Amino acid sequence: MLIVVTYDVSTESAAGRKRLRRVAKACERVGQRVQKSVFECQVNEMQYEALERELLAEIDQDEDNLRFYRITEPTELRVKQYGTFRAIDFDGPLVV
Repeated sequence: MLIVVTYDVSTESAAGRKRLRRVAKACERVGQRVQKSVFECQVNEMQYEALERELLAEIDQDEDNLRFYRITEPTELRVKQYGTFRAIDFDGPLVV
């Protein structure tokens, strides 16, 4: 499934800046950054639940914001992109 993860982590304190780095690293492990605080992730149900648990453990729910969007299939009918950035086709052939 394709999910979109967005977050807004308060960086007013040193602890907030550390949280921001940890949240970004967790998202980078499973997806690709499409905006500064927005990631697209191609995951199965187990990976989705693990990521959600990991991110919920990192954020401060009194200061931060975390959102998950599950994009229903077929994604080519749900996602339009314009501009210079092109997302990786997770289902396409891997060319090295």
